[in-house]
Amino acid sequence: MFSKACEYGIRATIYVAVQSLEDKRTSLKGIANEIGSPLAFTAKILQQLVRSKILSSVMGPAGGFQIEKKKIDQITLSQIVDAIDGDYIYRGCGLGLEECNAAQPCPVHDKFARIRDELKYMLNTTSLFELASGLETGLTFLKR
Repeated sequence: MFSKACEYGIRATIYVAVQSLEDKRTSLKGIANEIGSPLAFTAKILQQLVRSKILSSVMGPAGGFQIEKKKIDQITLSQIVDAIDGDYIYRGCGLGLEECNAAQPCPVHDKFARIRDELKYMLNTTSLFELASGLETGLTFLKR
């Protein structure tokens, strides 16, 4: 459903949020290791998240990635997905066809439209704080 970059981006952002809640910055290497992502690929994803102002980056020996504490509850899963994959997930065809709409629907158009609407609602109403809290309390995990 999401691109691999988006999956890693979501996981990275959740991990950075947990560290930020503990007033810690985390390094590129630490993030890549924690989410099981290749280092260079993680660097590109983190750049996109910094450009989108979801993460901030501080250079230097005490630097790393962080999120302002007050922003963690305001960032939604939708913002992370949009920063990496754009809005294609809300518009794309369930069968991957280039042209699919109500006037010329694919065989799964109507059913997929309902799923897309539910997904959009979930992404818009799920906060980063909610996801980070589950990880912090041990109810969820990022890597097996």
